[in-house]
Amino acid sequence: MSPRQVRVIVLCAIVVILDGFDTQCMGFLVPVISDNLHIALPQFGPVLSAALVGLMIAAMGSGPIADRSGRRWVVVISVLAFAVFTLLTARANTLRDLVLFRFLTGLGLGGAMPNAVALTSEFTPKRLRPIVIGAMFTGMPAGAVIASQAAGFMIPRWGWRSVLALGGALPLALAIVLIVWLPESVEWMESRARGRATARESVPVKDLFTEGRASGTLLLWIPFFMNLLILYFVLSWLPSLLRQSGLPVAAGVQAVAAFSVGGMIGTLTQGHLMRGAGTRTALIVEFALCIVLIPSLASTASTLAPTLAIIFVLGICVQGAQAGLNALAAMYYPTTIRATGIGWALGVGRIGSIVGPSVGGLLLSRQWTPDRIFMAGTAPAICAAAAIVLAGALPREANAFQVAH
Repeated sequence: MSPRQVRVIVLCAIVVILDGFDTQCMGFLVPVISDNLHIALPQFGPVLSAALVGLMIAAMGSGPIADRSGRRWVVVISVLAFAVFTLLTARANTLRDLVLFRFLTGLGLGGAMPNAVALTSEFTPKRLRPIVIGAMFTGMPAGAVIASQAAGFMIPRWGWRSVLALGGALPLALAIVLIVWLPESVEWMESRARGRATARESVPVKDLFTEGRASGTLLLWIPFFMNLLILYFVLSWLPSLLRQSGLPVAAGVQAVAAFSVGGMIGTLTQGHLMRGAGTRTALIVEFALCIVLIPSLASTASTLAPTLAIIFVLGICVQGAQAGLNALAAMYYPTTIRATGIGWALGVGRIGSIVGPSVGGLLLSRQWTPDRIFMAGTAPAICAAAAIVLAGALPREANAFQVAH
């Protein structure tokens, strides 16, 4: 790859890192904000879900815009948006303020992710796309690790607001760099010049269901939904659940850090795993492990060492699978609808990420114990694995889990 290609990939990876920081830092801050602002813990369900609603709306809406008008400025504006609204979240004093600003932050986060993925895909040689895109998504757990370490260092010294101030200042600086150094997708411009990408006023979502892609699209969406439900449930509620199980607050930070480090390993190795073992096999094994690991937390949640070990392996499986699904979406759809395909897959997944924190808040409000909540976590993993198995009955060209292999 040329230096220009490498530069684009690195810049998009930094976007993903800061996206991961801003998306996941609230999970660390909830217990502290709850004490500081005297807001009951179960009331944070809407706060955790608000950003994810914004993510869903922007992911679905920005893809067609980028397929029509280009990826570059959509990424830049999205990064600016989540920078500004994260800074405003740092000034929030009420539950209403937190919900509003997290929703607006989510709009920026949701626009940045699918278009950074599309841009990376289009600057990467096709044979390297599973590996590069998978590696790029190391940024999500890396962002969570940075957020956890920042929270552990900054909260005792300057309070929870300082973590959000950092989470806003960094993307604000990045946006300036992107304006100067981020080019438009050459592949998109060539496609536009041939008259295929902008022949219509917009790229209709119905194109995701034409040319034999309908069943493949739907069966790809199911594991997106289920896996992001698991991912955001763990990141949003794990510190609070471990605290309720009798472990100290620091244990929650350690657990999310272990989950995120495992996720970094999973995302780095996912492309190689998919190429070696086969896409369907790799994903089915990962979801099968989730089915075993999640309920095992019910019996270990009061003991730190085994909990960290299980969370670490779970991070490899869940976030590795997500990196694989993201790569599949980028490879399954052609250039003319790639941002739309990625955006809608992530958008459907974001519905799962909204459901996860909301269900966690609901179960806590109904006095469910942490072990019962962990046991319930097997259901989405079972559904994801079942969808991938069912996709095996599709023709190869319509099967997202085979066509990209």
